[in-house]
Amino acid sequence: MKNILVILIVLFTQNLMGQQIISGNPSMDAAFQLAVRTVDINTRRGILAAGGDYGGEWTRDISINSWNGVSLFRPNVAEASLWSVTIHKDTIGQQYWDKIIWSIAACNHYLVTGDKAFLARAYMCSANTMKQLEQITFDARYGLFMGPSVFNDGIAGYPEPVYEPGNYSSSVLDHKNSLSIKCLSTNCIYYGGYLALAQMNNLLKGKPEDSQVLLQKAGLLKANILKNFYDTDTNTLNYLIDQNGKVDYSQEALGISFAVMFGVIEGEKAKLLVENAKVSDFGIPSITPDFPRYSKNMPGRHNNLIWPFINGFFANAALTCGNYKTFSHELNCQIHLAMDEDKGNYNFREIYNPNTGKPDGGYQDWGAEHLNYHWESCKLQTWSATAYISMVIKGLVGMKFNENSVTFNPYLPEGIRTLKLKDLTYRNSTLNISLEGKGKMISSFTVDGKNQKGNSISSALKGRHSIVIVLK
Repeated sequence: MKNILVILIVLFTQNLMGQQIISGNPSMDAAFQLAVRTVDINTRRGILAAGGDYGGEWTRDISINSWNGVSLFRPNVAEASLWSVTIHKDTIGQQYWDKIIWSIAACNHYLVTGDKAFLARAYMCSANTMKQLEQITFDARYGLFMGPSVFNDGIAGYPEPVYEPGNYSSSVLDHKNSLSIKCLSTNCIYYGGYLALAQMNNLLKGKPEDSQVLLQKAGLLKANILKNFYDTDTNTLNYLIDQNGKVDYSQEALGISFAVMFGVIEGEKAKLLVENAKVSDFGIPSITPDFPRYSKNMPGRHNNLIWPFINGFFANAALTCGNYKTFSHELNCQIHLAMDEDKGNYNFREIYNPNTGKPDGGYQDWGAEHLNYHWESCKLQTWSATAYISMVIKGLVGMKFNENSVTFNPYLPEGIRTLKLKDLTYRNSTLNISLEGKGKMISSFTVDGKNQKGNSISSALKGRHSIVIVLK
């Protein structure tokens, strides 16, 4: 019995200690290990919870976490979690307005795992859901989808008259004007959802005309996003259109990030959009500036505060348009927010104050008895952790997953001359990846000591392999 207990402890420790990085930067390495542990700690009965203080019932959390690394690190957990927020695997469930993000995560899950059976069922589930949403949330007058912005289920994320003074509910859906608004981030993920559906159909060798219809809808949606949200004079993207047709000109970090990542805005415009975004010393805030009912001393919970998972997407957007300075800033901010003693103190918290860097849940009404209630910044927040994992995997190591290969486009910022990612399980192989040098230009790419012409590996690899990438 004692020997069995020892074995279980060893196995559990190995699971927690699984993948790790070695860079010469102790805080960077410890943050990565903490992020992986956070995922494992928050896995309950095989389902990934949103955080230490939350359950696993949110479609967006599970989708974002799977997309940002759990499909790679813990594929069985990701798959079980993704199905757990569907209705009999036929349609996507939970809060309606941004649940189509599930289809993007599902497509990514297949590219990482190669599970064709999962892909076939996920495509039908996504297609069924998109048809439902087209019928109930599409506003033909604007050619846009209605509903709140991605993840912002709290009313503190909205200005008047979406927010109804005297209505003390914290839930955005209890404020009736929210039902007909159009938001940047939400429409961007619908665009990404159409692209994901077309890609899944192609991967399944479905009817070409089905993909053509999906891409046509995506193209029309993209045009309407730019028509309604893009300001050509200032090269900015606005936040939302309210129920009266009035535009709110706030900067929505998540909307900007998705617009660049999915290619709603491209080229020099995308590069300048990211470069000119308003960013604090601790990273980009969620929605800025403060709405009139909030302030620096009383920040709104879903308003001008830092939600680290958003910063992970903004870093991804920066990489998409080649802005490595912004990527490096967000990466370093994530490390300090999680690890510094006066901030997260070895904890990936839910929300931080952009002026102090300290955990801060912000203010939001919570019933008439809790006016201007100061909320907690919850501990062990999963999507804060996976945002950092994504920065390392997709940013520093530069892994891009395709159906039959993985392509590497790494980047080593100032102060990091080596980076080793150890014991990374990918499909039927275990990879040890070493980066050497500086910057982003690859001078050599070897697998098991043999030079490769390209910077990719086959998904069919089995067993243990060593990849060494030297950067100029």
